[in-house]
Amino acid sequence: MEAASEENKTSLPEESPTAEEEEEDVEQVESDHGSVGAEGDFKEQDNSEELSEAQKKPVPVQKKISETFFYNYKDICSWPFVTENSGIPVNLLTLKHSFGYDCTRRANLLMMDSQTLLYIAGNHVVLVDLKSKSHRYVRSSGGGGIGFIMAHPTKQYFAVGEKGRKPNLIIYDYPSLRPYRILRDGTEEAYVFGDFKHDGTLLASVGSSPDYMLIIWDWKQEKIVLRSKAFSQDVYKVTFSADNEEQLTTCGVGHIRFWKMALTFTGLKLQGALGRFGKTPVSDIIGYVELPDGKVISGTEWGNLLLWEGGLIKVELCRGEQKPCHSGPVSQLILEEGKLFTVGKDGFIRMWNFETIDAADSVDDTGLLEVEPINELHVGENVSLSFMSKIHDSGQAFWYAQDTNGAIWKLDLTFSNLTQDPECLFTFHSGRIEAMSVSPITYLLATTALDRSVRIYDFISNRQLSEMKFKQGGTSLTWATRVVNPKGNLIIVGFEDGVFRILEVYDPKGLPVIAGTGCAELHLKKTLKPHAAAVTALAYERNGIVLATGSKDKTVFFFAVEDEYEPIGFICVPGPVQALQWSPPSHAQSTLLILCENGFVLQVPAPVPNEHNTASTYQLKNLPMQYFHFYSIKSRIKLEEEIALREKKREEKEKAKLEWIRQQQEMGNKIEEEAEEEHEEEPLPSIYIPEEPSPILCGFYSAAGKFWLSLGGYDSGFLYHCEFSHDDQEDPEDRKDEPFEVIPMEDTDNNPIHQIFFCTDRVWMFCGMQNGSLRAYSLQDKDLSADTLKEYWSFSVHDNDYGQIRGICSSYDDRFLITCGGDGNIFTFNILSPEDVQKELKAKIPSPRSGLEKKKAAEDIEDPNAYNIEEVKQKKEYDRKMKEAEEKKQNKREKLIALRHEFLLLLQKNQKLPKHMQLHKEQFEMDRKVFEELDRQTAQRIELVQNELAWEHEKHSIGLQKLRNQFWDSLEFDAVVIHAIQSNHQISTYKLLVMSHKYYQGKERPSWKRTVLKQAWKQPEKKQISTESRRMTISEGEEEIVEITEVQKPTTHYIESRREKVRRIVEKSDKVKAKIMKRKAEWEELYKSKPSDAYENPKDVEEIKAARENIGCYKLKSAPNYRVPEQELMNIEKKVTQLTSLEVLIHKKKVNMNNEIMSLRDLKVSVIEEIKCLVKELKCIQAALDLSERLPLPLIPQLHPDEVPEKKFEYDADILLKFKEEQEAKPKPQGQLEGSPSSHSFRQGFLQAPSSKEADSMTQAAGAHQIKTASSVVTEQQRVSETEKAETTEIELEILKREKIKNLYLQETLIKKINALVINFDAELRLLRHKKLKLDVQMKNAELRYVTWYEELLILKNFEKHENLLRERITTLIGEQETMQPKLKGCIAQIEDRKCEIIRLQECEKALYANFQASLGENNEFADFLTKVLTKKVKCMEKKEREADGEDVNEEKGEDNENEENDGESSLGIDEENSVSEDEAFDDSVCPENCNEALFQNTIQLRQKWLEIEEALAKEKKVAANLRKKYDALAKKAKELETSLDTADRELDTFQWEKQQRMNDLYVAVPLKLHQVEYLINGEMPDDFSQALVFTNQSLEYLQRRIVDLHKEKIMQREIYKAAQEQHKQLIQDKKEMEITIRQLEEKCNYLMMKKFGRLVDFEAIQSHSVNIRVEELEVQIMEKEYEHSQELKEWEKRISDLQQQLMKLTKENSSKLQQLNRFYFEKHQLETKLAALKNDMGVEFQHTRTTDIKEKARLESQLKRIAGDTALLRQETSFLNRKGGY
Repeated sequence: MEAASEENKTSLPEESPTAEEEEEDVEQVESDHGSVGAEGDFKEQDNSEELSEAQKKPVPVQKKISETFFYNYKDICSWPFVTENSGIPVNLLTLKHSFGYDCTRRANLLMMDSQTLLYIAGNHVVLVDLKSKSHRYVRSSGGGGIGFIMAHPTKQYFAVGEKGRKPNLIIYDYPSLRPYRILRDGTEEAYVFGDFKHDGTLLASVGSSPDYMLIIWDWKQEKIVLRSKAFSQDVYKVTFSADNEEQLTTCGVGHIRFWKMALTFTGLKLQGALGRFGKTPVSDIIGYVELPDGKVISGTEWGNLLLWEGGLIKVELCRGEQKPCHSGPVSQLILEEGKLFTVGKDGFIRMWNFETIDAADSVDDTGLLEVEPINELHVGENVSLSFMSKIHDSGQAFWYAQDTNGAIWKLDLTFSNLTQDPECLFTFHSGRIEAMSVSPITYLLATTALDRSVRIYDFISNRQLSEMKFKQGGTSLTWATRVVNPKGNLIIVGFEDGVFRILEVYDPKGLPVIAGTGCAELHLKKTLKPHAAAVTALAYERNGIVLATGSKDKTVFFFAVEDEYEPIGFICVPGPVQALQWSPPSHAQSTLLILCENGFVLQVPAPVPNEHNTASTYQLKNLPMQYFHFYSIKSRIKLEEEIALREKKREEKEKAKLEWIRQQQEMGNKIEEEAEEEHEEEPLPSIYIPEEPSPILCGFYSAAGKFWLSLGGYDSGFLYHCEFSHDDQEDPEDRKDEPFEVIPMEDTDNNPIHQIFFCTDRVWMFCGMQNGSLRAYSLQDKDLSADTLKEYWSFSVHDNDYGQIRGICSSYDDRFLITCGGDGNIFTFNILSPEDVQKELKAKIPSPRSGLEKKKAAEDIEDPNAYNIEEVKQKKEYDRKMKEAEEKKQNKREKLIALRHEFLLLLQKNQKLPKHMQLHKEQFEMDRKVFEELDRQTAQRIELVQNELAWEHEKHSIGLQKLRNQFWDSLEFDAVVIHAIQSNHQISTYKLLVMSHKYYQGKERPSWKRTVLKQAWKQPEKKQISTESRRMTISEGEEEIVEITEVQKPTTHYIESRREKVRRIVEKSDKVKAKIMKRKAEWEELYKSKPSDAYENPKDVEEIKAARENIGCYKLKSAPNYRVPEQELMNIEKKVTQLTSLEVLIHKKKVNMNNEIMSLRDLKVSVIEEIKCLVKELKCIQAALDLSERLPLPLIPQLHPDEVPEKKFEYDADILLKFKEEQEAKPKPQGQLEGSPSSHSFRQGFLQAPSSKEADSMTQAAGAHQIKTASSVVTEQQRVSETEKAETTEIELEILKREKIKNLYLQETLIKKINALVINFDAELRLLRHKKLKLDVQMKNAELRYVTWYEELLILKNFEKHENLLRERITTLIGEQETMQPKLKGCIAQIEDRKCEIIRLQECEKALYANFQASLGENNEFADFLTKVLTKKVKCMEKKEREADGEDVNEEKGEDNENEENDGESSLGIDEENSVSEDEAFDDSVCPENCNEALFQNTIQLRQKWLEIEEALAKEKKVAANLRKKYDALAKKAKELETSLDTADRELDTFQWEKQQRMNDLYVAVPLKLHQVEYLINGEMPDDFSQALVFTNQSLEYLQRRIVDLHKEKIMQREIYKAAQEQHKQLIQDKKEMEITIRQLEEKCNYLMMKKFGRLVDFEAIQSHSVNIRVEELEVQIMEKEYEHSQELKEWEKRISDLQQQLMKLTKENSSKLQQLNRFYFEKHQLETKLAALKNDMGVEFQHTRTTDIKEKARLESQLKRIAGDTALLRQETSFLNRKGGY
């Protein structure tokens, strides 16, 4: 029993305490929050929860829980569930100890004091005493698991948030562990995290899926203060801010959220703002901390820190060189004593400067800021920290850290010289326990997990004895049985790489050499690798002869259990092995039951060692196997249950009906038979077979050949009793075996059984469930049946979500039960009560075997990719076969060598024979086909080699092409150096890259590109032209249609005449109106053009401004008051355009120069060719001269290699072969290739060596030339010899002399010509070289200018963002200002209109009063009375109107009356003294005697008109006042906009000045000559030119001319001013004269109107008067409509006649179809008659079903259905036609 249950507790029921306890523990107090209900039912709205109307009602009295109130632990903790009347004791199992630790759970570590550690283990909270290592346990109240634990700031309480349906959140008192408060209805499924407020008054909790509810609790009163949905995905954490009581923060999957508790007029609300990641990738937030100033700093998945401010990321923090703060997720952040600690999954704890972090801000667009930690602590290798808890011990602060790799650490984070090293307090398995087993002779337990460790526990003394680490994780484990190892010291462990290891457990105290430590040790005895995947099952045969191992690689391996565990062999199974079980001793034969995950079960007999042949393979092919392939029957079971249920309901219903009939008959009531309404039942569910077979979870033998199975997935919820079939001929994959017995297991449909374990005496069967609970069934009969498994005992032990039980076992004496689960926990239980243990128990550690201290550990297999046993065997067999094949090949080679040697001897003998006796070569060929075959094979090999090298060839070709594209094709001009022939002068081209296409935008491209683009442009132009022409055609067509429509529109002559008359009237009226409007417009324009007194001509203003700006002062750009003119403002686009233009210009200049240089090279080539021809001719001439007369031949110039660089890429096969020979002769690394002699010679070969064809042609040419020369010499010698032989005459001598002189002249001429060619070329080269030197200077200046402009571009880019913002702001303000102006103008126009209307109404009022006075006449005795009546009536009506209009109108009219009083004007023009008092009473409804009745009625009518005018006047004044208010508001806003615009303009000017200053800081290189420098000091040139200015001559001359121009302009402006003054005086005089003339003309006009009309008349109104144009137009439209309707009526009549014809046709069709329908009815009647006859004639012989009859019946029924369908269709069509005919 838990230790907490032994504490003394106050007993108090949860819901209804007794009256005495109410008086003691509950006080009656007023509710602190009238809007918050005790039940905590809230409605979510606007990101917070608002109370419902019922809860908003004030609660007068509310119960307040006393501070001393406690719950009873026994009343709230969860106990085991036992079915009723089962007889199973509740205390069947009692928790003894917990060995594990759920280290992967978040925040699963708390320190309550310096000696007490708190963590969650399944359904328990474990309190560990660090001194005594003893445990205390607090069990969950609901049995659904525990979600989180959190300590109170005072450590007096701790909160436990549970899991399950409507879980509780319980506050426990510490150290008494009494339940203090229970918080209910806070979430639906589970609590995830909770946190106490800094002062401990409030508690925040957050739930899991599906509600993710965030709750703020007044936990001492068990009340919900606030609630809200935290997020729509998993939430990891919630905390209160330590410095801001109203701030909370939550984080989780892909989010962080900032909350505030805001007090509004509707009450306290919870408002959350979601953090926006922006450009930062979205990350799961695990850890964060709130800073004092409201900022939040959080971790990320990639290890950096994020600083949040205002819901946005202010900066992302990393270490230097952009290294992450941690190499992995940041799990926790702690702000402690002004220091920031970060805890990472990489095992590091780093301390940061808080002030640096708090003031951090991004410095560039990356948003990253590099910060280095102050200190750091690396806890250890393979450490992954997730949470830390702080506690003070002896005045020093220590931290206890949770390691997700299975450890708890004690850390000292003082970072001083006295800092202690990290201390590992406890180690555990990390993650789920894969397997466990107990010793067969003592109280020892062995476990393994994927954390690569094997651990030994003593579950009597509750301690871990030993641990051993490996390279791979463990997946299975078994302790050798007593039969195999009587000492009980052998453990077999399977691992995930297919290896199993045999470990020895021994007590080191038993060793004679090594001193014992008191704990057990593990020794690696043997390592074997039988499998290629994880070993999932290990099992010893019942006699201990064979060990079987199963794996996920679908094999089962057998070993002979001896000292060496020799392999017997393996078998292949249809699926991954789930479990292995040998048959019990009660079975006659020893067989192995193999359970596979995919639904297969196999049974094989135990193989006999040394019986199978394993020479070539270990696979046992002759081992008999029985298969069982599970076929799902759950769907059929459910169907049968549904059928039975429905049948039962039907029987009950029938029984109830019969009972009712019986009762009615007994009562004597007559029962009328009524036709029962047949209710359509829901269709039965179909049989469902899952596509993927359900996995087998566990199983065991029940009898020989029979076994029980528990399955997961769809087939869970039952135990299936199965049996192997004797039919083994069928393919196992095609089998569909069904169980012969099924036992339903309660509540296991979604909670299948994973483990089944029987006690030694089979009294109890324990089941491990998927939800971590443990079940026990009492098997008194020792046989499984539905009755024995109906009653059970259940207890939630492990975590209900991921703590599925992985193993169950009991001690060898069945006193203790041990379970392990997926949550990493290991629990030991006492079976029945611990009082049954009568003696002190102790675990005995086996003693070591003799000589163990001298033996080393067996060689381990550490490589996960090492060969397994079968692969080693196969490799040996393969090596043997390869060795034999190689020996055979060697023998064949030796025979071939001997035959070749013998054949050579025969050839030698044949050579020694005489020739006539020798055999020819063809005679040695035994068969010509052999050589042909060899040739064919050779060709095939060549082709094969070519195919093999094709990829390499293509690869190198593509590589060569890429190199050319990268380095050669990108060059527009390579460096070509042209050398002079006689001098050392040379000139080289510019090496230019191809210009990018962007530089040719708007300019001409090169010719070849321009041609391509022209072709590309032609198609869009053609398309555009065709589209436009098509549009024009369509528009013309539309116009034609409109015209035709207009022409075809029917009109009559009368309508046209009326229309023409109306048109003439309208034109006449329009002309008059237009004349009047034109005259008004002219007057308005004239008045508008009248300038105001303060008017200034804009042209003059601009000229004055320009004059001030350009008065002659040459402002420096560095001056403080310099402002960049608008037209000179520079932006990025303009600067890029400048740079582009400059680059294009530079490129163009260089291209032109390169073209000239290339032309020079062409000239040199032509010169060399010409010199060659001249030298050839010179040789011919010199052949006729004596040697003494011959002049030396001029040297023929040659082209240098750098003059033709393109020759480098010309090569042929000879050059390649030469290169290959050099490479083979001198192989060198690729990096040294260029500097090697071979590469130099290769390059020389490229440049100089001609190809073989060229060499042959050159050789032939040289040979031909030598032959020609030789022949000519021979001919000449012969001629000379003949001449010598013959006698020479004088004429011949003269001819020879002339020939000689001619040849000497030609020789000299040719040599001079050659020299002239060389000299001219060299001169051309020097001239071009001089020109290029000048261009080099220009290019250098241009490059300097380019550098300067580029630096300016960089500055502009830096300023671009801010400038764009300023310009956007100005643009926005200008747009708002432009929008505001029409509103202001419109408002002013409306105000003016209202003023005019008010003046008009006031004039009407005055005219009405004047009419009233005129009606009274003079000396009227009733004048006062009538005036009193009028005034009294006015006031009464006003009162009625006030009462009718209501309070608001009264206030508005009062304001209007006050305005009228302020104006000092009376609506009647009567003073207050003359008005009649309201107190005077007289009858105003009766006319007095002697008073004119007509006058009295006239007064009443005038009063009514006056009221209407007064009401209209009040409305107009009200509208005018509202318009004035609106105008004032708009004017105020316009003024604000103008102010903002001025401010923005000033900011932009300041920004432009700053930008100009930054550009002024750039250094600009200006090359000057000495004569250009005029800045001299004392006649000498100074050393410092910082105060000098660089001016162009044009600028200096302009400034000098400007002085003279300004002087002249000043004199001219004075003269203009004098003339303007004279003109001004003359205009004033003319104005006065014109005013007098206008006044005289107005008086004359008025006089003439009075004389002619007797009053003043508005001539414009008279002129604009005409007939009622609208009436005339309406009459014309009526005529048109009448005509159109008559035409439409004719069309409808025509259409009706057509439809009547159509109706007649359809009627005929309908008649024919009715006749057809009649025939169908007749056929149907015949068929029904025939069918009835067939049914009646059926005899005894037809009682049995016959195939032909069934087919015939089906055919007739289908024909009947088809006819019925046709009939229905015909009926529908008939009804439709009938309806249509009624049109």
